[in-house]
Amino acid sequence: MDNLSIEDRSPDNPTLEPGLYIVATPIGNLGDMTRRAVEVLGAVAAIACEDTRVTGKLMAHLGIRKPLRRYDDHADVSARDALIAQMRTEPVALVSDAGTPLISDPGYRLVRAAQAEGIMVTSLPGPSALITALTLAGLPTDRFLFGGFLPGKDKARGDVLRELAGVPATLVFYDTGPRLADTLDAMAELLPRREIAVARELTKLFEECRRGSAADLAAHYRGHPPRGEIVVLAGPQGEAPKPDEAAIDAALYEALARLPVAKAAKEVARATGLDRKDLYVRALALQSDPA
Repeated sequence: MDNLSIEDRSPDNPTLEPGLYIVATPIGNLGDMTRRAVEVLGAVAAIACEDTRVTGKLMAHLGIRKPLRRYDDHADVSARDALIAQMRTEPVALVSDAGTPLISDPGYRLVRAAQAEGIMVTSLPGPSALITALTLAGLPTDRFLFGGFLPGKDKARGDVLRELAGVPATLVFYDTGPRLADTLDAMAELLPRREIAVARELTKLFEECRRGSAADLAAHYRGHPPRGEIVVLAGPQGEAPKPDEAAIDAALYEALARLPVAKAAKEVARATGLDRKDLYVRALALQSDPA
């Protein structure tokens, strides 16, 4: 049970009670490290982290020397049990490589285990790529859904986007540079009426946030491949415009002159935001009974 008062957790108090301290770290700009986070990291008995090399560099920058315990996706039960045992008598911090722990990483298992054992758990607010990108993108923020990292394989990525396509909120995903253009292509097909934003290099010198259609952004990033981890946001779905049947037929005729039926329907679906299956049926009818 958590019995610490706000005063007990003040950064001015160098003595920490035994338990788990969840500490956010910078996502790029080291100046975003809070005073409280520095003092807590300096007062704990050990630091659990994703990669001891990454956290070791941050600790060297801060002038802090503490035992680093690896805790990531591959950590086994014995590693978690060892941390739990230490938390019973000493303060232990949990950090991720960058940002707020537990956001798209496995730290929640350690938190659940500590809480189940009656160990004090507290969290220090701080940097998060999710929130930074959301506030920067210029998309509605009153309701949003975080989808973590999208799958790398086309079918699995498409399945996730189809599942979330009808959610009336801004959708937020993490992605990587090599996969970004493919992700945007999938969004152009499956989320055609959503405005898209891509945020990268957050808090760093070359921070960038581009907003536009998924198709336009895909073309841009194919020509300018980005590096590092990226946040992709899809604004709430707009209302579908009333289709102009004559214009749709004209687009299908033009596409059918160059492509097989399925590919023609897919191309027009991307351009119009209409259902690809409906367009496929219409394309078959046009092909069999040309005007």
